Amino acid sequence: MDKVVGSVSAALDGIESGASLSIGGFGLCGIPSVLIAGLLAKGVTDLEAVSNNCGVDDWGLGLLLRDKRIRRMVASYVGENKEFERQYLKGELEVELVPQGTLAEKLRAGGSGIPAFYTATGVGSQIADGGLPWRFDGDGGVLKHSPPKETAELDFDGRVRTFVLEKAIICDFSLVRAWKGDRHGNLIFRKSARNFNPVAAMAGRITIAEVEELYEPGELDPDEIQLPGIYVHRVLALTPEQAAKKRIEKLITRPRESALLSRASRAGQSARPDGPDGPAAEAAAPAPDAAAAAAASEPVTGLTRAQMAGRAALELSDGDYVNLGIGLPTLIPDYVPDDVELVLQSENGILGTGQAPYEGEEDADLINAGKATVTLRKGASIFDSATSFGMIRGGKIDAAILGAMQVSAAGDIANWMIPGKMIKGMGGGMDLVAGAKKVIVLMEHVAKDGTMKVVNACSLPITGLGVAQRIITDLCVFDVTDDGLVLRELAPGVSEEYVRARTEPDFTVDLS
Repeated sequence: MDKVVGSVSAALDGIESGASLSIGGFGLCGIPSVLIAGLLAKGVTDLEAVSNNCGVDDWGLGLLLRDKRIRRMVASYVGENKEFERQYLKGELEVELVPQGTLAEKLRAGGSGIPAFYTATGVGSQIADGGLPWRFDGDGGVLKHSPPKETAELDFDGRVRTFVLEKAIICDFSLVRAWKGDRHGNLIFRKSARNFNPVAAMAGRITIAEVEELYEPGELDPDEIQLPGIYVHRVLALTPEQAAKKRIEKLITRPRESALLSRASRAGQSARPDGPDGPAAEAAAPAPDAAAAAAASEPVTGLTRAQMAGRAALELSDGDYVNLGIGLPTLIPDYVPDDVELVLQSENGILGTGQAPYEGEEDADLINAGKATVTLRKGASIFDSATSFGMIRGGKIDAAILGAMQVSAAGDIANWMIPGKMIKGMGGGMDLVAGAKKVIVLMEHVAKDGTMKVVNACSLPITGLGVAQRIITDLCVFDVTDDGLVLRELAPGVSEEYVRARTEPDFTVDLS
């Protein structure tokens, strides 16, 4: 048995215009870049691509998108790919947005002979109810909506909940990338480049793997094989130059001088309003010019972003397994006290995410869910996307802290789309709010244009219904209860009246 092919064209043989493809990778990490470039050169078009996201404008699937080779995209996240978003909103591309964990499980199910499965993810949203725009007409109207899905009330783990039925995905071809592979098609992935690759491979009728290092049968330890060769039909061995050509979407590093800083000095004190980053310190700081002096003399209203992260860090306990959303929540680890050890879960397949790497030590195969370079803590583990979201849906995550565009008095969250204007995709947010034991929203109290974000009812597409238990903003802390919002804390310099003027629903006050 020898599944190795001698060229990219041989690897892609049989892929014609109109084919459906499941494609591994997360962001730019672990993508089969050589096979994708081969598709571009092959000239095929009218493709349906199933992948977590669609690369960037000039790399990965973004190359096919740029040349209008993709007819339909099934993904969880649009992200910062402006061309993806533009084509979608202009009606040039049909897009089915799927929660990230559901997408991983749909691919795994397709490769496992499971035609459909029930999940709590997406219940109460357009994912379950239908009406999610699949194709726009270019003028803001919608030509094609998602249909409603079957739901059922099921008793699971002693609790009756609503679940939505999701169908498996099977594609004509799968394109994946692996670190090591042998001539039988057995594959080993490297660090967080595993992500969607195993499940994408499982879902293909014909799976093609590009491998960075090729081995003879028997040279790979059977205990280390992460995807058995039965799922792989063709193996393309990359040249050393091809294997080394990787891109990092968000390069984040730290200077080596930071190792000399005491973590405590960045943590507990600076996280508190009266610490070095607090209003008193800001007011006392010397102003280099008249404008800065005037700004410093103005009363401080609310917490800085650093102080918000510090306040959120107080919600976490020693030993917690925690998932932090992108943006502001990523600042939280810098404000966790030294005696509190957390295990940070990154939904692209890491338990034990560490700090940014030192300059010069970044690794394109090691990123977090925000696609930024990271390190691993001692005791870390790495796994594929289906396993990652299995632990999320299974209630193993103690706390999820994420941002939001809107939060309602009932704890409903909307955080992924402004219809017709901005569509980033839900990513893993719907899975997290449906599965985490505790869900905390961390956000600015009002939008940049002054629009209220704490509302009676969300007007934007829902991420999850009744899922938020606590809301932390730059102005205050609310608890979400069966009787409505309860104001628990006020930021320094903020009055109850000030909060009421910027909060749509009524609330009770218990500052004890």
